[in-house]
Amino acid sequence: MTKPNKYSEIVALLRKKYGISFFERGEDPFYVLISTVLSQRANDKTTYRISPILFGQFSTPKQFVAAKTSAIEKIIKPIGFYKTKAKRIKEISKIIVDKFDGKVPENLESLMSLPGVGRKTANCVLVYAFHKPAIPVDVHVHRISNRIGLVKTDKPEQTEQELMKIFKKKEWIIINELLVKHGQQTCKPVKPLCLEIPSSCPLVKMCDYFKNNAN
Repeated sequence: MTKPNKYSEIVALLRKKYGISFFERGEDPFYVLISTVLSQRANDKTTYRISPILFGQFSTPKQFVAAKTSAIEKIIKPIGFYKTKAKRIKEISKIIVDKFDGKVPENLESLMSLPGVGRKTANCVLVYAFHKPAIPVDVHVHRISNRIGLVKTDKPEQTEQELMKIFKKKEWIIINELLVKHGQQTCKPVKPLCLEIPSSCPLVKMCDYFKNNAN
């Protein structure tokens, strides 16, 4: 079996198990950007809960610029690092208003010029807001990619580059969602389900971790 077919099979197996749900919502680019900034070093569930509350109070860059920092802090406090994130949200909003005419930029370089926006956050915006091919690599994607044996890397940036080489460009846009779901639901950090219930994971036949640890 050739490499492209092997990796496309992985995508197909994960998509069959978890489906693709994010793109059905058609999120606003600014919402995606701010929510992803909030998610940094934070629990996903808390971020998903707080983001709609925040945007229920302020929804546009201009409204965030006009808002008091203390008002933003009060809403996002459960997320953690809330003072730093509130400051960044204000800074990002002002730059978007002043430099980008109130619209979130659609390219990696411009996104990464915003305070607190690294490659992962910028790629999330490209994928989930603009449906452009990119591979956001967070802790789940980095861990799962190395555990399965897709890559042998030390840093998320290296993982991103290697995944871009082995997956077809048309597949990049769904890699993040599939691997994140796989890491959260099946290939968990401490105790992956495959060791107790091999049938729970569709990738056991091609996974280095399972081959090396299964009884």
